[in-house]
Amino acid sequence: MLYLFPFTTSLNFLFFWLTWTTLVLSHSPLRVELFGTAATRLLFYLFPSTLFFVFDVLFPSASASIKAQGQIALPTGHKRRKLGGTEIWIAAWSILNIILSISAQAIVEYTLTKILRVKSAIKVSVRLPYPWALLVDLVRGFILREVLTYVLHRFILHNPRFHLAHAHQVWYHSLRAPWPLTCHYDHPIAHFIWKFIPVYLPAAIFRFHMITYMVFVAVVSLEEVISHCGYASVPAGFLLGRVARRADLHVISGGEGNYSIWGMLDWLGGSTIEVRTEDTPEESEVEVEEAIRRAVEESKRRVTQPRNRTRRRKDL
Repeated sequence: MLYLFPFTTSLNFLFFWLTWTTLVLSHSPLRVELFGTAATRLLFYLFPSTLFFVFDVLFPSASASIKAQGQIALPTGHKRRKLGGTEIWIAAWSILNIILSISAQAIVEYTLTKILRVKSAIKVSVRLPYPWALLVDLVRGFILREVLTYVLHRFILHNPRFHLAHAHQVWYHSLRAPWPLTCHYDHPIAHFIWKFIPVYLPAAIFRFHMITYMVFVAVVSLEEVISHCGYASVPAGFLLGRVARRADLHVISGGEGNYSIWGMLDWLGGSTIEVRTEDTPEESEVEVEEAIRRAVEESKRRVTQPRNRTRRRKDL
């Protein structure tokens, strides 16, 4: 039966090429790009995140037992608390931000192709990319994404000189801990800066083929699902588990560190928040609750400081 494997693989590839060719020839490049991006986000981010979210809501006790931060990482913050308007608002804004990102992508591509009359940022063609070229684009795309995420996240969204840092603190860092669907919850402009640009700009700079871009977005989406699911054990153990714990600590600390995704730039920049493994679950939960309390107090202090300064100016 082994001799049938190459034939089956070739047949599947031929079927995929015919389907892709038909899609490209029967629709405009812009429509293919937007449909492909939306379908990838739906399949690899919204669908699994929604499943995790529903599981957390319907079975809070079971979910809390496998959460790295316990019941604090549930959408409601407690296994006996019912789902409220705040959690629905957060989930809805997360989905809306994804829609806004795809809309921004459409505006960029329309401007390039219809107004400026130049090549599109993403290459849509019948000819498929070679496997080696696809792999090279993915590697340099993820490297540039990591650099952009670290720089934009740390020096803009956590820089008190920018008003956008205040919005990021009030929106994203109002979370107690990451839970499904919260990866894209933020002020729309802040989301555009540290979620859309680091993904779309590398693809535009290297002019990814649409197939390469879909693979890129799919991997990013799965990474975002796992990093914000909150579960103690995740697929691809060490690598993605490390990413998930880094996201936990970034939110719980109120944004004191862990600005990049994989951690190398945080290590070089001295902004790493260490993951402690020697604590017992009870000690970890107490530390998490204390960290959340301090983060909330710090967030309130940052919110009230601009108001106090404004009052002082009026008094003067």
